[in-house]
Amino acid sequence: MILTKQFTIHTMPRKFSFLILNFSFLIFIASSCAAQPLSDKKQFTHQDTLRGTITPERAWWNVLRYDIQVTPDYTTKTIQGKNRITISVLKAGEKLQLDLQEPMIIDEVNLVSLVAKNSNMRNLAVQHDGNAWFVTIPQVPVKSEQTLEVIYHGKPREAVRAPWDGGWIWGKDSKGRPWMTVACQGLGASVWYPCKDHQSDEPDNGASLSITVPDTLVAVGNGRLENKTTDNGTATYTWQVKNPINNYNIIPYIGKYVTWHEDFAGEKGKLDCDYWVLDYDLPKAQKQFTQVPKMLKCFEYWFGPYPFYEDSYKLVETPHLGMEHQSAVAYGNGFQNGYLGRDLSSSGWGKKWDFIIVHESGHEWFANNITTNDIADMWVHEGFTNYSETLFTTCEYGVEAGNDYCVGTRALIQNDIPIIGHYGVNQEGSGDMYYKGGNLLHTIRQIINNDSTFRAILRGLNKTYYHKTVTTKEVEEYMSRQSGIDLSKVFDQYLRTTQIPVLEYSIKGKDLRFRFTNCVKGFAMPVKVKLGNEEKWIRANQEWTIISGNNTGNFTVDKNFYITAKKVS
Repeated sequence: MILTKQFTIHTMPRKFSFLILNFSFLIFIASSCAAQPLSDKKQFTHQDTLRGTITPERAWWNVLRYDIQVTPDYTTKTIQGKNRITISVLKAGEKLQLDLQEPMIIDEVNLVSLVAKNSNMRNLAVQHDGNAWFVTIPQVPVKSEQTLEVIYHGKPREAVRAPWDGGWIWGKDSKGRPWMTVACQGLGASVWYPCKDHQSDEPDNGASLSITVPDTLVAVGNGRLENKTTDNGTATYTWQVKNPINNYNIIPYIGKYVTWHEDFAGEKGKLDCDYWVLDYDLPKAQKQFTQVPKMLKCFEYWFGPYPFYEDSYKLVETPHLGMEHQSAVAYGNGFQNGYLGRDLSSSGWGKKWDFIIVHESGHEWFANNITTNDIADMWVHEGFTNYSETLFTTCEYGVEAGNDYCVGTRALIQNDIPIIGHYGVNQEGSGDMYYKGGNLLHTIRQIINNDSTFRAILRGLNKTYYHKTVTTKEVEEYMSRQSGIDLSKVFDQYLRTTQIPVLEYSIKGKDLRFRFTNCVKGFAMPVKVKLGNEEKWIRANQEWTIISGNNTGNFTVDKNFYITAKKVS
């Protein structure tokens, strides 16, 4: 996703980089020797808890599949829909929590798996509590599979500044024709369809999305086109996803689309790549999207096979900037390199490739393949995907180019609040999850000091947690275990505080003295430094360490470590 800063700094609900019209950010480093986490002081509500917690009404059932039907009305900005939710019953339960955000309305809930046996399974009792809807369920056998049919309608929240504020997008293309889609990460898929709106529970058996539109338009969805039917001036496109998928990734795209296809020879064989763009943008898109095979080759090298061969890879042009919708990546970067033509790193390398193609596609591995249970851990999505930009630059232009790109993005780090947010209330942490998250990983790569090992860790994460949801602790412990280095204090420092470690040093005669301050208790790590023209590794902690020898000349820290060096007397 994309998080932007426009003149002043705004924390956007959900995703990703920074739209920078004029940027010059100062990074404040506190001088105290003990790192103190900051708080965003947000007051959480009952609705936040209902949304962000596995409530008792959510805990007794697991989502197996969504089959969604939706018919949008462009004139009234309303939708009508139906979602068949197949669930497995984990334990006994009497009430089931569905999520559908106001002002959307659930009209009827039927337990269709049992309707034939008992007519009382139709039009079940529903209690409404804000954005949560509690359905009274007759007792069903534990370990059974059941299917709920949820009929709904309404005027979904409209996105004003998509993708950052989220909602349904009722746009027009340059010829005045309807151009519609949705962007809802963070805000939640329940802004437009009823579901169990929590990242920890993806539909295990995939989903389908049937979109009914005027037959003058084309509707695109995730996965593969299974069927198209026409009826009295309308067309219904049914798209099928075979793999587990995040709720917020199930998205309709509606417009005057045309398409073309190419095959990518990937690690798992032939990967179908399809591109959907507005008819008049076809020539520009065909030229710009030649970057896709390079991106896929690079990311398969570093991260492992593309995670959704069964569902294909697609880029779909959108009226907003972009989003990582699984197997149907949203693209709105204007067929230009950089981020809307800008280099976010100010290094020069960021204008040599298309930011949205690279960043949003990187999310197929981190966010879509590996998904965090709680949005508070969204750095796993954004930090790793931000680092995919560095790795792509490295693939195309070399290690030093990648290093320059990553280091250049530090000017965008705010260190306002910790990267990890509050758990159980659907709240992400600081937008620093992007650039600070990327620089954390870059620093860890230096600590490991072996790219073969670092690459094996990235590929191993995607293999070990293939199509799974995780916690940040699982990711942290995996990286420590596989690297053979205890990285726990490094993660604590960069994820859970706003302080950047300060390496204090002094040179007296032939003695080099150094220590870390402004850090969590127990923080230590090796650092590559240069004394004069000599490169060496030192291991610093919070106690003064003295190295005697020919320690003369200027002292500098390798730029690839995200720390601050300070000479003291």
